[in-house]
Amino acid sequence: MYRPTAFVEDDPEELRAIMRSCSLPVLVSPVSDTAGFALAATHLPLMLQGDRLVGHLARTNTQWRLLAPGTESLAIFSGIDGYVSPSFYATKRETGRVVPTWNYEAVHAYGRLEIIEDTTRILEVVASLTDHYEGARKNPWKVTDAPKDYIARQLQGIVAVVLHVTRFLGVRKLSQNKTHADFDGVLAGQSEANPALAARMRRVKRD
Repeated sequence: MYRPTAFVEDDPEELRAIMRSCSLPVLVSPVSDTAGFALAATHLPLMLQGDRLVGHLARTNTQWRLLAPGTESLAIFSGIDGYVSPSFYATKRETGRVVPTWNYEAVHAYGRLEIIEDTTRILEVVASLTDHYEGARKNPWKVTDAPKDYIARQLQGIVAVVLHVTRFLGVRKLSQNKTHADFDGVLAGQSEANPALAARMRRVKRD
């Protein structure tokens, strides 16, 4: 991950906040087959449990079947992001020496990927994910709401995955390297154009 000094984010709580803001991370793994070494990637929900990320893949997805042994996998979480117009900057009115850019947050989580084929453990992962994403609903759906034989057949079509994370790398590029006047201008512009990004900018600590 490219992390200029001004944008490095290592605070665990901030990293978790960025990860929560990402609705669909990407799991990237090195794979090997008759064609040689390659990278495979899948978009899938991943839930953070301590230093683990849990989710599941379709059995027909070759990413888990061709996983290169002894290698490291990567989960990419793209958080809030948005275009920054030069018109937002106070400097534009003063000198005109400004260009467009993009503000964003991201976390990369690296670790060993465990594949789980045991049905009981797969069910535990599926139930945990379901409870997590249904939790905010007034009448949350539960796995036990569906017929047992139906769920049993569905479980045969997936494997659970656990990324045992050894390191997190985070970046927050939220105009914190700009002057106070330019930062305030971007914040005002994003408050109208991208309120979610403006809310994240308000979390940035500035001198």
